Amino acid sequence: MAFVIAVVGKGGVGKTTLSGMLVQYLCHNGKKPVLAVDADSNSNLNEVLGLEITGSLGEIREELDSNIRGLIEELKTKGLEDYTFSRMNEAITKGDGYDLLVMGRSQGKGCYCYVNDLLRNLIAKVSENYPFMLVDNAAGMEHISREILPKIDVVILVSDCSRRGIMSAGRIQRLVKEIGHNPSVMGLVVNAAPDGVLDEGTIEEIENQELELIGIVPQDDEVFSFDSDGIPLISLPETSPVKQALHKIFQRIGV
Repeated sequence: MAFVIAVVGKGGVGKTTLSGMLVQYLCHNGKKPVLAVDADSNSNLNEVLGLEITGSLGEIREELDSNIRGLIEELKTKGLEDYTFSRMNEAITKGDGYDLLVMGRSQGKGCYCYVNDLLRNLIAKVSENYPFMLVDNAAGMEHISREILPKIDVVILVSDCSRRGIMSAGRIQRLVKEIGHNPSVMGLVVNAAPDGVLDEGTIEEIENQELELIGIVPQDDEVFSFDSDGIPLISLPETSPVKQALHKIFQRIGV
């Protein structure tokens, strides 16, 4: 089974940017193929990677829900599970050294339980084909609490400099432990820190939450410029302070 890295944290703290950079880092260092899973219903990991997606699990879910009667004859020969897995391949987009699996969003009403089940089963089935799997999780704790991942080797908790972000990271860390995951590394990355420095209040909250700080990523206007211009963030130059800080973090966690 793949070495699984989960990137988690509240919304808007930079999880997807970090995830895209980590996919690029792994591929550049020969640790490929990588299975990158965009498990957020508001998928945009492909934009960081500069990749046009071909489909999503959400779209497949909608088709199954709306057309199950029309599929009866085909399901008689293939079976629902085999048919579903064959269709799921359409939600995997090939990149340079990695494959991207997109969860996508539901177009109609209802919960994501079925999509989550599909995602869980697919990950268990295909992960053995990849040495590394990176999961960019939805904001908050949904995919941790639903145990989408069969195992987790590394948990990267991402936060901005706010106390709310740090507190959210603390709650996720406690949940990971409560549901029985035992990652070899679980640490906090604070993103978009002015001048790469944390103030006393942020440091105090990190200590209160008993989090291990494994890295600080400085605020950088170049990231905003790339994002505003629609340029994939993995195209940031190697001299970028953001990219350099993230590479040090990735080296520290041993990937």
